[in-house]
Amino acid sequence: MIRFEQVGKRYPNGHMGLDGVSFHIRRGEMVFITGHSGAGKSTLLKLIMCMERPSSGQVHIGGQDLRDLGSNDIPYLRRQIGVVFQNHQLLFDRTVFDNVALPLVINGTPTDEVGRRVRAALDKVGLLNKEKSYPIALSGGEQQRIGIARAVVHKPALLLADEPTGNLDPSLSAEIMALFEDFNRVGVTVMIASHDLPLIAQLDHRMLTLDQGQLVTDGEQA
Repeated sequence: MIRFEQVGKRYPNGHMGLDGVSFHIRRGEMVFITGHSGAGKSTLLKLIMCMERPSSGQVHIGGQDLRDLGSNDIPYLRRQIGVVFQNHQLLFDRTVFDNVALPLVINGTPTDEVGRRVRAALDKVGLLNKEKSYPIALSGGEQQRIGIARAVVHKPALLLADEPTGNLDPSLSAEIMALFEDFNRVGVTVMIASHDLPLIAQLDHRMLTLDQGQLVTDGEQA
């Protein structure tokens, strides 16, 4: 599903975001990316989404070499990926329903299909009764659940999350991770960048550790 082959990313200021990183994540895996702040976790996710391009090496997603993608191909790639952010990135002037519906509206999904998919996604994260609410009226944990519903509403094959529990207390963090596990159980490939090592240690999933842009450990499971 995801293959990095000796991938490097050097920024214009000379900072090396990634340095010779190689790994392979199989379809249907759930994997954590860990490391200190600035270790390269966000850079790695941005390369997968083509928000950044590698300076060296190759990135493959679903068998597609991202070097072969032109700017017109990137939106198609991103339709196959759901993304969850630490700060939710919700639109506070729109209802919960409209926030979750946004990817479908952008993709031109028929209106009746939008309603069905949005309510199914909200039901999966336990917030079907909040569809008419505005994000400002929700707790931090609820806002993150809305972000997850928006990320999965278009049924992506790959779900990425960048520090999704960074602003949540331990009990809410565990609930959010359980949601990711639920989606993984139905076949979604999940990659989560997180520095919450105590929480990750409680979960039985592969962990990749970055340090100064280099992959220093890979707990690949047989």
